[in-house]
This record gives sequence, structure tokens and C-alpha cells, in this order.
Amino acid sequence: MTVLNPAGWRPEMGERSPASHDVPPTVTGNRALHLEEPLLFELGRADQCGVDFDVVEGAPLAGLPLRSAPVDLPGLSEPEAVRHYTRLSRQNYAIDLGPFPLGSCTMKHNPRLDEKVARMAGFADVHPLQPEATVQGALKVIDELAHWLVTLTGMAAVAMTPKAGAHGELCGLLAIRAALDARGDKRDVILVPESAHGTNPATAAFAGFRVESIPATDDGRVDLAALVGKLGPHVAGVMITNPNTCGLFERDLKTIADAVHAAGGYVYCDGANFNAIVGRVRPGDLGVDAMHINLHKTFSTPHGGGGPGAGPVVLSEALAPFAPLPFVAAGADGLLHLVEEPDAVEAAPGAFGRMCAFHGQMGMFTRALAYILSHGADGLAQASGDAVLNANYVLRRLERLLHAPFGAAGPCMHEALFSDDTFAEGFSTLDLAKGLIDEGFHPMTVYFPLVVHGAMLIEPTETESKAGLDQFIAAMESLAARAKAGDPALKTAPHLAPRRRVDETRAARKPRLVWTPEAA
Repeated sequence: MTVLNPAGWRPEMGERSPASHDVPPTVTGNRALHLEEPLLFELGRADQCGVDFDVVEGAPLAGLPLRSAPVDLPGLSEPEAVRHYTRLSRQNYAIDLGPFPLGSCTMKHNPRLDEKVARMAGFADVHPLQPEATVQGALKVIDELAHWLVTLTGMAAVAMTPKAGAHGELCGLLAIRAALDARGDKRDVILVPESAHGTNPATAAFAGFRVESIPATDDGRVDLAALVGKLGPHVAGVMITNPNTCGLFERDLKTIADAVHAAGGYVYCDGANFNAIVGRVRPGDLGVDAMHINLHKTFSTPHGGGGPGAGPVVLSEALAPFAPLPFVAAGADGLLHLVEEPDAVEAAPGAFGRMCAFHGQMGMFTRALAYILSHGADGLAQASGDAVLNANYVLRRLERLLHAPFGAAGPCMHEALFSDDTFAEGFSTLDLAKGLIDEGFHPMTVYFPLVVHGAMLIEPTETESKAGLDQFIAAMESLAARAKAGDPALKTAPHLAPRRRVDETRAARKPRLVWTPEAA
């Protein structure tokens, strides 16, 4: 069907999706309340301004830098600017519209109470260079949150400064390196199971360690015999994700930790999936020496979009002396202070240094503490229990049509894993994921973990109701049946989104990220 070319549409954006096959295209490109939105540069011109200014005569203010060339941005009126961004927002899928079933990413509803607390005066407008006497409330929040993170994990200390999960991984490995250096032990190998998060081996390599992989068993867990067989005087530790990326609890973790400790190494646990066990399992009781906690996964706060993030790292007694600076401590004057380098000689002689310039992300801390205090111990345990219940409900409902590679390995934890093994020849996970867009759902995580071919990793989280899950499951069942039957319409899905399927290879390798005017 021929579609007219209204302002804002360009060929590289992909073919426009028609409203239906029996409705002619519109001249504007609009479809009822779905409005086609041009680029800002196509709405306005650089030689016009949306606001009228009087010309100021006379000399400029002393020392004020003056622009020597036009700013080269289109001038828009206030209504034009508001409409532009509002229309764009209507094309964006959001947690307030429906579920994000992204496995490994935990995109759950964030309570509005936590957002309100984060915006309170004294938290939202705090500046990292304010005198400590003026930010005692903020320091108290950090100190209180640190207390609860240590309590929930059964660890001895926590480093609050890491800004994200991978940053926390680096923090834990640097603490391990500092502990080894302190005892004069030059170990250089980190063992990483296949079922670990993909950032684990990258972080270990970045920290200067050599990485050796540990295979998984047929039930998707760490091969204990293979791991023990690699232990020796060269092994600094193991990085293990629990629950792992196959959605399974590593039930041999205590045995693994005991073996690693006996060999002189340390245990790093990737805590990205802590939301599946919080309030029910304390990693410290399992022999973990360091674990990062993604506050933006387990304890509220929007996830994605490049930040903000926070990945505090809890540490065992063996690693606590090597925690980075700064950290909050009570002083003799009764006030809370940040222990910095000048004080570290006496207060923290083993600290390995700093992870960032300032002390973490205040908005994350306030949201996380509000989440913990409003839920309480029983509420946190219920949240993790509901997440596991929802994932198992999805697993057992869908395994009748989709291949579940570890479905017989026992209950899953917070996420259910499927593959495209039963699809008709030529059909893949990508086809089902694109078809899910037409059903009004954001696709699940695809092709991860790498240990499963054509992986589909679904994490419903605790915030979805049974009615909502049933709707999602019905869509998945329909799409799975179509993929098994070889429905050719799936190969060109989505059909109802603003754009048809794009060339993903071209989009990844030759993206157009900067607007340039068309050649005259």
C-alpha cells in the first residue's frame, strides 16, 4: 500500500505501519489520536525564536562570554514544544501502561510514595559540596539504608558509593584484590560460571584478573565438580550469580563457598537478582564475601534510560576493612561525617581508594529506604515470594507450547526461561518478540542467557496481578502457536506499531544519531 510522505517520516525510520488493510492512508500520517511527530528541526527553523526579546543596546556585561555563531537550534513556541514532547511520550511504552517482562532487568512498578520522598526538599536539592552540618538528614538516610542492607544480607559492612551493578562488581573485586595484597598473595584468576551475568567476566578482566569459565550442568546450575577441579593457589575467587541467569537458585552455593575459602579465595555474588530472595535468604549465611545490590531493581526506582543507578556492595568480615572511601560514620561531636582520605590513616587504613567523586546517588537512597520502611520485613518477604510465584505461574502455563529447557530442574525463581526449539523452520525468537508488540506488550529479554539457543527470558515481577498475567500468557500462547504453525505474518511483525520491522543489522551498524539538513 502506498503511503504519503508527511513531514517527519524518513525512509531509514522503516516503513510506516498502516492502520488496517482496508483503510486508506491519511495525508498527515496521523491515525486518530496517534499523531505523527516530525523532528524539532522540521517543526521550527534556526532563524526564528519562539520568544520575542527586545534588542539590548550597549556594551555587554564585563567578562560575559559571547556567542560568535548562531546556536543552530530551531525556535519553537511553548505550545509547539509541549505538544512535541507530549506526542513523543505517547509513543513510548511505560510501566504505567503495561508490564515489562524483561528477564534479568526487573522492570517493576515503583511506588509513588518513594517518588514523593525522593523529591522532598533537603533530598532532591542537596549538593555534594554542602557543609556536613547542613546535610545531617541526608547522611542519616545513607547511614540508615546501609544498616538495613547489612541486616537483610547478613554481612558485616557495606560500600554505598558504587553507582550501578557493574560498578559494584568492580568495587567487590578491588576489595578482594586489596585483601590479597594485604596478605602478600598474588592470585590472578577469577572463576566465572556460564550461568553468571554477562558483566561478570568483563568486570574481572577490567580489574586485571584472568577469567576461567565454569560449565553448567544439564539442570542449568554450576558444575560443582568442574569448579572444585579448577581451585588452586592461583584462584583469587569466584563470581557467581544467585539466583542465576537461567532463573534458578544455586543450591550448592554454601558448598562452593566453603571450597573456595578452603583454597584461599573469596566469593563474589552478583546480587542483581536479590529481588527473588530478599527477606528469605541472607547471602552472608551462604559464605558470600561481597555482593552488589541493584537498588533500582530490588528496592524501587526507575530502571533504564542510562540511569540514575546505585549498586551498594555488602562485604563480609574478611573484606570489610578494605571497603572504599568515603563512608558515613558518627563523630565524637555527635554528628555524622563522611570519612575521607585525610581521616583514612586512622579510621580505614585498609581502604583501597575511591569509586567515585561523591557519595552515591541521593535519589536512589531515599527511594530505597522509603521502599524498605514502608514494606517492613513481612512485606519484603511477600514481594520476593510473589515474584517467584508469578514466574512459576508463567513457566507452568507456557511450557505446554514453548520449550522450557530447565522446566524439569524444579521451581524457577523470579524469571522463567524458554527457547524457540519448537518453532517452524525459519521462525525464531525475534519473530515472536516482534509479534508481541502487536499484542500491546513490551517484548521479553531475547537471546539471553547465551547458554540457551533462541532464549526468551521472562520476569513478571511481583507487581503483576493474576488477571494481568493471564492476558500476557494468552498473547504468548497465541504467538507460540503461530510460530509453530509457520504463520508468515509473524515474519513481518509488528504491523500495528508506528513503524514496521527495521533492518536490525543496519540500525546497529549505521544509525543516524545526528540531524543534518537535507542537501539542497
